Amino acid sequence: MIPILPNSTATPQQRNDSLDVLRGIAILLMVLSSSISFGNLPAWMYHAQVPPPKHVFDPSIAGITWVDLVFPIFLFTMGAAIPLAMRKKVANLNAWRIVSTIFKRFVALFFFALFSFYMRAWVMSGEPAASQYLLSIVGFVLLFALYADLTPYLPMRTARLVHVAALLLSVGMLYLLYAQTDKFTLEKTDIIILVLANMALFGTLWWWLTAKSIWLRMAILPFIMGVFLGAKEVGSINEFIYKLSPATWLYQFYYLKYLFIILPATVVGEWIIADRSLVDKPRMQRSQLALQGSLCAILIGLNVFNLYMRYLDINIGLTLMLIFSLCFCSGVFRKGEVLTLQAKMAVLGSYLLFLGLIFEAYEGGIKKDYSTYSYYFVCTGLACYALTMLCCIEKLAFGKSLFRGIALVGKNPMVAYTAGNLVLIPLLALTGLQSALDQMGAQGVFGGVMRGVLFTGIVALLTILSSRLKLYWKS
Repeated sequence: MIPILPNSTATPQQRNDSLDVLRGIAILLMVLSSSISFGNLPAWMYHAQVPPPKHVFDPSIAGITWVDLVFPIFLFTMGAAIPLAMRKKVANLNAWRIVSTIFKRFVALFFFALFSFYMRAWVMSGEPAASQYLLSIVGFVLLFALYADLTPYLPMRTARLVHVAALLLSVGMLYLLYAQTDKFTLEKTDIIILVLANMALFGTLWWWLTAKSIWLRMAILPFIMGVFLGAKEVGSINEFIYKLSPATWLYQFYYLKYLFIILPATVVGEWIIADRSLVDKPRMQRSQLALQGSLCAILIGLNVFNLYMRYLDINIGLTLMLIFSLCFCSGVFRKGEVLTLQAKMAVLGSYLLFLGLIFEAYEGGIKKDYSTYSYYFVCTGLACYALTMLCCIEKLAFGKSLFRGIALVGKNPMVAYTAGNLVLIPLLALTGLQSALDQMGAQGVFGGVMRGVLFTGIVALLTILSSRLKLYWKS
């Protein structure tokens, strides 16, 4: 389950290495969480609300695990990338072309959600045979031809013709596979990508309309909250707005809850742009960077552990002490101090994290499903810390090779999303290696984790290869 987004063909000036790494980490953790063995690992290795061994959804369970952090962190990277990807378009295009660009991306993502879902072998058949697995691989090739930027290898005109041909063939394949069955319905697509498509649409539109006013941008969030809080009142305007949809398979108001992550992240994206324009940037000593990054890592680990274990009181106390220490070492309390990019993100992360902890008691505790306000705020705050930590690591020049490798995954997320389902799983099934992987997963906790690590590593290598060949997919 790996989302996609920011424009992978952006120029180096439009990208941020730490943001690419964070996106890459989120994607790889998504692949890992869906490829570890099922049912025989500790409960904290799965979503908190679907514990082993039966993985039956239980919305009464409060708490989060590392798995529950992955999707909001990816959403955060998507939101932060919006200003980076759209800044030049806003400056150079008229309003009609900007809106057209945003809606074209929405349509492209919806088709990606639709086609990638129905080309999975187990969707074609409950018991897929070799033919279904081969068709999955063909589907991946068509997606490659449809979404990859082919201009490094082909003239622009030829590349567009390839895209058009791939689109026609993709639609034709869906028709041939599902026209005579009742399996195909627009109501059933890849829900993760559908949510991301809605966030790309509404998040980008609202960022563009409020580009000159952060306060106005954030002002929409209480109204969204108000609709949710009053939606259960029968006959109310809240219920009407909540249920209003031109097509429920394309849009539901319920998806807008993730703007609580996307919109704060756009502020971080604007800070990244502003930081580039500074001639005399504020600097931090290596010891300060190491301490700042370490405190961010501790805050992430501490809150995930304590919220999962439900050590709420001690978590509030320890978090406040660590927040104060982080802000102090970042120079927040020094009079006249010009804050670094990391310091700004640390302050925003601290505010959102503490806000989320205050909301924790509401709605029965923090939960991914059904997602709570505490979940949005806590996860966005922890995402800020994660990006701050990676910025510190980048400035300290630790693990450069690993940093670059993960960044290549983050630059090409659509490949990583589809490579597992449409290429690796079919190849494992066709070669008989799937049984060996399953046997590994049955060998206790270590084997169950290594099953996921091996699968994730192969997906990462395929994605890195695509990026090195400059075959970036874009929506």
